[in-house]
Amino acid sequence: MFDIQEELKKLPGRPGVYIMHDENDHIIYVGKAVSLKNRVRQYFQNSRNKGVKIEQMVTHIRRFEYIVTDSELEALVLECNLIKEHRPKYNTMLMDDKTYPFIKVTTGEAFPRVMLSRRMLKDKAKYFGPYTSSQAVRDTIELIHKLYHLRSCSRNLPRDIGKERPCLNYHIKQCDAPCQGYISQEEYGKAVTEVIHFLNGNYDVILRELEDKMNAASEALEFERAIEYRELLGSVRKVAQKQKITDSSGEDRDVLAVASEEEDAVVQVFFIRGGRLIGRDHFYLRILKGESDQEILNSFILQYYAGTPYIPGELMLQTEVEDREVLEEWLASKRGQKVSIKIPKKGTKEKLVELARENAGMVLSKDKERLKREEGRTIGAVKEIAALLGMESISRMEAYDISNTNGFESVGSMVVYERGRPKRNDYRKFKIRGIKGADDYGSMREVLTRRFTHGIREREENKKLGKFDAFPDLILMDGGKGQVNVALQVLDELHLEIPVCGMVKDDHHRTRGLYYHNVEIPVDKSSEAFRLITRIQDEAHRFAIEYHRQLRGKGQVHSILDDIDGIGPARRKALMRRYLSLEDIKKASVEELADIPSMNEKAAESVYKFFH
Repeated sequence: MFDIQEELKKLPGRPGVYIMHDENDHIIYVGKAVSLKNRVRQYFQNSRNKGVKIEQMVTHIRRFEYIVTDSELEALVLECNLIKEHRPKYNTMLMDDKTYPFIKVTTGEAFPRVMLSRRMLKDKAKYFGPYTSSQAVRDTIELIHKLYHLRSCSRNLPRDIGKERPCLNYHIKQCDAPCQGYISQEEYGKAVTEVIHFLNGNYDVILRELEDKMNAASEALEFERAIEYRELLGSVRKVAQKQKITDSSGEDRDVLAVASEEEDAVVQVFFIRGGRLIGRDHFYLRILKGESDQEILNSFILQYYAGTPYIPGELMLQTEVEDREVLEEWLASKRGQKVSIKIPKKGTKEKLVELARENAGMVLSKDKERLKREEGRTIGAVKEIAALLGMESISRMEAYDISNTNGFESVGSMVVYERGRPKRNDYRKFKIRGIKGADDYGSMREVLTRRFTHGIREREENKKLGKFDAFPDLILMDGGKGQVNVALQVLDELHLEIPVCGMVKDDHHRTRGLYYHNVEIPVDKSSEAFRLITRIQDEAHRFAIEYHRQLRGKGQVHSILDDIDGIGPARRKALMRRYLSLEDIKKASVEELADIPSMNEKAAESVYKFFH
């Protein structure tokens, strides 16, 4: 149980981003803070005037999490990324989708230029950023011109060398005039390499050089010159707050780091998609005393990516792992494309890995006991279920349910749990198309056939991010022998081998046990396995009911009686007043139906023929 008051005490006085979740674990608000401790606490203090929207939001908060950053600037960019990704209910959404500036080095040219860019194109240039201060970017570009004398013109070089006179920048010593051939392409290339090192975060040399020049100018009483260097120093330091939160390559990668203590460890995973950090997750592990970070990461990678449907093209780790080449080969075989494991040693990427390690350490030190309880509720419960069924291991489970009301059109739900936790992005809902009436078995057959047919097609087409290509280790059916047999028949027809288990309920509609291999297996009601099965069963039912209610609200579902010729609103109401369910109507004879007020023999025959 997440105790908000206890968790507030653990908040660090560091800059970062906080994420608020509601009772359904949906993200409802994302915010940034100079001090997480001070900012998050304000939401739960009665004395503060928070405004109507925030007051309303606070009533829905059931838990929160946070990501520590090195600066408020980084927190700002991360907040922007997370809001775009999750579109939380209580965040103000920017309709103009403001962009942040990049520094672009046109490395595809013979004599590259450095410029400000608002977009990151798929060209041969190198991009750095994004940055939150356009003025700081302009100051940095100006500094680069002063220090490295790169050109800023748009002349086509080397084609146009010597065709025009050098521009003003040459005369004020901010360009070495490659347009006149005053500097060779090789020497110019060396300056470009130094610029790229600078933009990658190697500022120490430049800062020392500027400080030396500032001090020398001051000692020579050249105070205007000293002020100029001082201002440039300030600009460099401002830009030096590198945005680790966004990767200029625009690639997909996971960043993994571990923190361990005695027999406990936490692995933090940052998910970077399209160059943006869109989220993170942390995982608690029980380890052997003295186990190294390399061994922990090696084991984690094998376990985690064995059950994850999407694998990015690159993993960035804090330390080398054993059998790196073998791991890369294994990951590539699962992904269908090359996967690289990298251990960055300097620059932005190294700082991002360090940020992940720092967050892992913070989670371990402050949330160890809560994580142990959470692990018991999730991964521990899954292990218990696997043991009950005699399975070696389970990662992904899918549960299915059908919902219909008094003949209303049926809908199906598919909920997904990975490592004992709901994976809501993978939930799917189905509007039954080929089955009329309350035929749960027929509806379930249609749902499963559609789900796995889609999955097989996506796998054959090798879709990178398909909706159905990830198959479960275990299928859970809401019911016993009948529903299990339907699932097994569908899988057999599609030539799939996936274990199927029924979640059996007692006469009071409470979970009783599991039906597996034609045997009902009792489950200890005090166990975490039982609690997880109940949660999954309730979630599948809730998701189906929610979809059914949504369709009814839109007027898309109607009574099956409306489909019978000669039965209008009055006769439908009369039938429903006389009979409590569709089953009772189906059992009625023509004479019994004709005996109902507002019905006649022709209408009664129409009803009887429809059901028979």
